[in-house]
Amino acid sequence: MTTELRTSTASAAEVEADAVVVGLPHGSGDAGPSLAAGAEAVAAAFHDGDVLVTELALVGATGKAEEVVRLAARGAVAAPVVVGVGLGRPGADGAPDAEQVRRAAGAVSRTLAGTGHVASTLGAIDLAAAAEGALLGAYTFQEYRGGDGGTRPVGKITLLAGPDTDGAEETATTAAAVAGAVATARDLVNTPPNDLFPDSFARRARELGEAAGLEVEVLDDAALAEGGYGGILGVGQGSSRKPRLVRLSWAGGDSPRAKVALVGKGITFDTGGISIKPAAGMDHMTSDMSGAAAVVATTVLAARLDLPVAVTATVPMAENMPSDTAYRPGDVLRMYGGKTVEVLNTDAEGRLILADAIVRAAEDDPDYLVETSTLTGAQMVALGTRTAGIMGSDAFRDRVAAHARTTGEGGWAMPLPEHLRPELDSRIADLANVTGARWGGMLAAGIFLGEFVPEGLQWAHVDIAGPAFNTGGAWGYTGKGGTGVPVRTLWALLTDIAENG
Repeated sequence: MTTELRTSTASAAEVEADAVVVGLPHGSGDAGPSLAAGAEAVAAAFHDGDVLVTELALVGATGKAEEVVRLAARGAVAAPVVVGVGLGRPGADGAPDAEQVRRAAGAVSRTLAGTGHVASTLGAIDLAAAAEGALLGAYTFQEYRGGDGGTRPVGKITLLAGPDTDGAEETATTAAAVAGAVATARDLVNTPPNDLFPDSFARRARELGEAAGLEVEVLDDAALAEGGYGGILGVGQGSSRKPRLVRLSWAGGDSPRAKVALVGKGITFDTGGISIKPAAGMDHMTSDMSGAAAVVATTVLAARLDLPVAVTATVPMAENMPSDTAYRPGDVLRMYGGKTVEVLNTDAEGRLILADAIVRAAEDDPDYLVETSTLTGAQMVALGTRTAGIMGSDAFRDRVAAHARTTGEGGWAMPLPEHLRPELDSRIADLANVTGARWGGMLAAGIFLGEFVPEGLQWAHVDIAGPAFNTGGAWGYTGKGGTGVPVRTLWALLTDIAENG
């Protein structure tokens, strides 16, 4: 992260900064905004809270979620500008929740881009959420911009944590590490496919892993052929950039609580292959390795924060291209582990490389397996662009989905209906890679993946086709391009497992 984050117990009225931020909950009915916790010193400097709220309302503040207004301080506080940010309507307990704080902090960072130093009272409401939101909202990807690189992010953010400072520094440090992992995933997703292809992606994963002290294994195309990884090889055979399989392992310290396998789809670009996609929007397929980016970043994070859970990421990487060597509709692939799959559509390639990776990951005898991928357009049809579809073992699926919602990344538990399984029957192989039906494509993909999960293993599949890449306008702490979803969901799950098994 290029933005520096600090915590402080200084008075919000006296802190030396270019702007000081106060939170504004939206009142009920026709009531205007009010002041959130942490703003007391600023309100007192304006004589009382009513004066400050009135002046903020005069410049347009309503408390609506993510609304940002500026008010000249005129010497009332040390900072020259007071920034009011809307938190939206508070919950039943009268206080904003963590996601409201994250989005407000992110909106401030985006709006104040280019500011040298911002002090924020949002840390007094929820320090971890304010830290995550502020850093993620400040994220920019400038690698390919010329000149000065465009708008600079906020230089430094000081979170005013309030009088209760016990554990504040540790909380902020952890939140900053999590935000840094999300930024790593975003950087990988935003790197264009001419620079991020299987071999270069594998090298970057190796560099990240070795820097964090992980055990790293990379299988090239020759090793994949020797090992019998027919799904990865089949999808990647149409490209001059040959496939890879990367394994990153964190041992979990001296006494790991559990073993978790993470699997992420790493299609560095997806044309659809012979079943080629329409040209419109194909540039978004640079994001088809978002699942891989997320599990790489999460495994590195586990090592950096010394999480007492053994985590191994198994990451298949391939480029799906049409050529005279490409796999075809009608081909039969022999997958890692021996099952055969009839290819009916080469654009349903993600499940083929994931099947190989799931079988390999399960050989480590994990307690849990989580796979994440930009797998189906049907996910967006069913749930939109911000809500992941989560399938798998019922109880574990629900556990993952709950963390997705708590972190603000969004997720909804979906079924794996038994009646769809016969639609994956193949005329000549063990199963086909797609059904012949138009409906239930996300669920059918989950059922396909489930065929490669050993019986009894608790597992979850997280379809992030929409949430992984923001093609619209910025909102909250999310800009355009790679979002880093579901790094924070995976981290919340891993910390839950570390605490509760």
